[in-house]
Amino acid sequence: MTRSSDRLRLALLDASHGDEHTPRNFRRELDADLVEFDVTANERPAGFDFDGVVVTGSRSSVYWDRDWIRPLVDYVAEADERGLPILGVCYGHQVVASALGGRVRDMGEYEIGYREIERVADDELFEGIPETFVAFTTHSDAVTELPPGAELLAENDYGVHAFRRGDAWGVQFHPEYDRETAVAVTNEKDLSPERRQSVLDGVTDENYAAACRTKRLFDNFTDAVRRIRGERAAAVR
Repeated sequence: MTRSSDRLRLALLDASHGDEHTPRNFRRELDADLVEFDVTANERPAGFDFDGVVVTGSRSSVYWDRDWIRPLVDYVAEADERGLPILGVCYGHQVVASALGGRVRDMGEYEIGYREIERVADDELFEGIPETFVAFTTHSDAVTELPPGAELLAENDYGVHAFRRGDAWGVQFHPEYDRETAVAVTNEKDLSPERRQSVLDGVTDENYAAACRTKRLFDNFTDAVRRIRGERAAAVR
């Protein structure tokens, strides 16, 4: 068994505005000790004494003028400069893209529901995940320009769904969602009754089982963080 002293210590930058599902989902999926910060309340780590950083989803847009957003983007940018592995999910994906010099814009519509996404490049984050995979999506913003030097990893007809630059990754979809979250988020969105029902009808055993295959992404991320931590420790010996 892994000794407690070997446990990863990750900063979880929670941008969900207090959504009850978000911390539960990330606590379940990440094999690490999470130090949680409500960044929408201007809570941020005082430093960078972590093995990695994870940025959650949000109902906000990264380009909004809010007093907590720019400091969050700046923190992620500095964490990257210091070499910390980073994973951004949905809004977090857009934060990582912005922090590294990419561009995010309003799509003018929602992508929402269980959707197929195509891997377009091999990467350790997607080890063991099918080339065409299913995941729950819910977003109206998209990364329209990748950061300089970033590699596109996955996409669909709505655009970029995953990228990597160095040891920073972003994924637009929600691998952390359980069925309860998918239903709750759908009911909160400003959708026509017909579209809402169509999305809810898609929250099936089959789609959820397919989407659970993308949860391996979290183990792949923590494996990468352990590898990076080990390489750094070896370099200073």
